[in-house]
Amino acid sequence: MHPTEPALDLRGPAPRLAIAAVRNPFSRSASGDPGDRAPRPMNRAYSTPDYPHLARIIAEARRCRPLATAVVMPTEPTALAGALEAAQSGLVAPILVGPRSSIARAARAAGADLSGYRVAETPDDGLHAAAEAVRLCMAGEAEAIMKGALHTHELMHEVFTSALRTLRRASHVFVVDVPGFPRPLIVTDAAINIAPSIEEKLHIIQNAVDLAQAIGIDVPRVALLSAVETVSQQVKSTVEAAKLRDIALHGGVSGAIVDGPLSLDLALSEQAARIKGVASPVAGCADILVVPSLESGNFLYKAMIYLARAEGAGIVLGVRAPIILTSRAGSVQGRIASCALALLYTRRVAAARNANEPAVHADQLARPRA
Repeated sequence: MHPTEPALDLRGPAPRLAIAAVRNPFSRSASGDPGDRAPRPMNRAYSTPDYPHLARIIAEARRCRPLATAVVMPTEPTALAGALEAAQSGLVAPILVGPRSSIARAARAAGADLSGYRVAETPDDGLHAAAEAVRLCMAGEAEAIMKGALHTHELMHEVFTSALRTLRRASHVFVVDVPGFPRPLIVTDAAINIAPSIEEKLHIIQNAVDLAQAIGIDVPRVALLSAVETVSQQVKSTVEAAKLRDIALHGGVSGAIVDGPLSLDLALSEQAARIKGVASPVAGCADILVVPSLESGNFLYKAMIYLARAEGAGIVLGVRAPIILTSRAGSVQGRIASCALALLYTRRVAAARNANEPAVHADQLARPRA
């Protein structure tokens, strides 16, 4: 190091480059100015025709009775707006859970009228609000929970330590509408389970299958994703996929066709499967993409959203009331579609229970308290 150079301090975060000094001739905004970042358009409710698969899901859900939903901490304008948009779309009957003064302040900032909406007042704390939402569900006053302006771990901690937990492993399921793709794609788990075991992945698969059936896919085809389609001891996800496939073939998964390991191109493209000579009942026609880990699922989902201009909706399943996890960076249509998923799933479970279908029973049985 030159004597006049200051020593690097490695104890703190690395300094960030000045954005103004970094130019990219290939990056252009809508105005055509090179180097400017082109933001992802926030799709409004009137842009529904751009996403026909989500539009169909929303239209189908609107035929059902609205879902009584505990909205936890709608104390920011975006968090409140998502719930009110879904209510105005006829999908949810929201119960606003949190400090009344903060909710009112968010409503004023959003230009929203809260008259006619129920408020369940709690202290100005995410854990207290989450506990109240759980209580409302256990009392039968709410059928679902929607996340507002609180950390996900605060909400899920209250859910997982309550009687809402079931014999199923809870998992998150995204439904993604990619422009030009002929069907919706279901991606799981990209939000809850970091590195699930084989047993946990069986629950993750079944949760996704149940949601697929709720949106009208009678026998979904499930692709167990990996980097390659051949089993290699050096690639753990291929070994696990092969074991999961064998378990599914022997009845370990109800109501679906499961195969793997499959690379992403084989799961989505019949042409790729034909060229590579891969014969699989799932290749080229997968409905559900089961990722090896949370990281890979998160990368896949966000690549779809930000590179392929897709739109997504998602909920947590495997608990007695679906959890709608909305992002403040998400679009209005994504929030509305997430509510539609929760509504269709809840009504499907109720219908199946009334018909005494065994596939849904494990999802609804409460885990014994320790």
